[in-house]
Amino acid sequence: MIRRLRTRLSLFRETAAMALDTLWANKLRSVLTVLGVVIGITSIVGMTALIRGFDESLKDSIRSLGPKTIFVQRFGAVSFSSGTSFLELMRRPSLNADDGEAIRRLAPSVALVDTWLGGGPPQPTMERVFYGSDRTPPNVIMGVSERFVDVRFAKMLAGRSFTEQEVDRRRNAAVLGYGPYEALFLKSGIDPIGKQIRVGAVRYTIVGVIDKQPSFGPSQDDFVIIPFTAWRKQFGSERARSGPFGGAPVMIAVVPHEWASREDALREVEAVMRIRHGLTLDKPNDFDLVTQDAILKVWEQISQAVLLSLVVISSIALMVGGIGVMAIMTISVTERTREIGVRKAIGARRTEILFQFLIEAVVLTSIGGVLGILFGSGIGFAVNLISGFPISLPWWSFALGLGFSAGVGIFFGMLPAWRASRLDPIEALRYE
Repeated sequence: MIRRLRTRLSLFRETAAMALDTLWANKLRSVLTVLGVVIGITSIVGMTALIRGFDESLKDSIRSLGPKTIFVQRFGAVSFSSGTSFLELMRRPSLNADDGEAIRRLAPSVALVDTWLGGGPPQPTMERVFYGSDRTPPNVIMGVSERFVDVRFAKMLAGRSFTEQEVDRRRNAAVLGYGPYEALFLKSGIDPIGKQIRVGAVRYTIVGVIDKQPSFGPSQDDFVIIPFTAWRKQFGSERARSGPFGGAPVMIAVVPHEWASREDALREVEAVMRIRHGLTLDKPNDFDLVTQDAILKVWEQISQAVLLSLVVISSIALMVGGIGVMAIMTISVTERTREIGVRKAIGARRTEILFQFLIEAVVLTSIGGVLGILFGSGIGFAVNLISGFPISLPWWSFALGLGFSAGVGIFFGMLPAWRASRLDPIEALRYE
């Protein structure tokens, strides 16, 4: 048994060495043959790196909201994923700050409630922020209360959040997200606390800066928060504003007490909102209750579908490369007919001939797979270096690339290898 295994290993090494010599002797042909495989594996590895990086960053961002936090929205991704029609969503009533106040008073399991004006879907309030001659791209401007930092589980980089008195007295105070802070102050080394900025046409005094948050996109930190009373003074009441989507975007963030379960808080918040909207028992909710688990579940479905689609699309290039491998290997068999005849005449078996050509195809496509992995990884790192877009290169993406490339070699190399092994030695020796 051991002797037979050693013989087969020795035969495999010799066959692999012959295959490599043949490929090296036809460098240009080998490069052109493997090009389609390289492109296909590059696409798979590069896309996987970008999608997985985006996926992990988004999940980190969602988890930073807190496992028990509940968001009340007019509608969002959860509604769309459930198949609710767009027209039905448009008929839903808008939320307002009084809804948040009612939840705070009537839901005993709730510890913190904050209503965010202008920050949610479908139309966030966007304005440029100016400091001296510098300005930012349009940033999200949110009206919040003094509880925003606690509800959002945000960390202060500098300064402080609003006080209750600043909110009640409609003070023009502002807390910057990391994006506008970086654009206006960080590069020049200026301390932003106490400086005056202009949001649109209104001046605000900076009282704090929120630290960089886990990000899945370039706009995650591009926001400015101001007291919701000041937001109403500048942009108008969330009730009065009109637009194609029916008013200002409003999102209510709810954090339960430590001793309360999220399920209890969900039931209480749902009951309060249904009473306020006058819904009878036979009517569905006309608002969304969103939790961390619900967001992660929706995103998991989207990311899996996107990744599968891109792998399928990238596999088209592999199919093209595989057809090229089959064509070149068929030509190689024809060109080496006399060589095959000589090998059979001196005792080579069909299995040895079959494995020789099959190994040539697998080695060829595997080299393409390795090159594709290197190029795909390089593209991912280049995108990360240039744009800061997050990437992830899990080990299974490399295994997937090598597995695909070797599989292409076996599948498309089998027919030419089988033809070579079936050649009659006498006819092969006569071939000119």
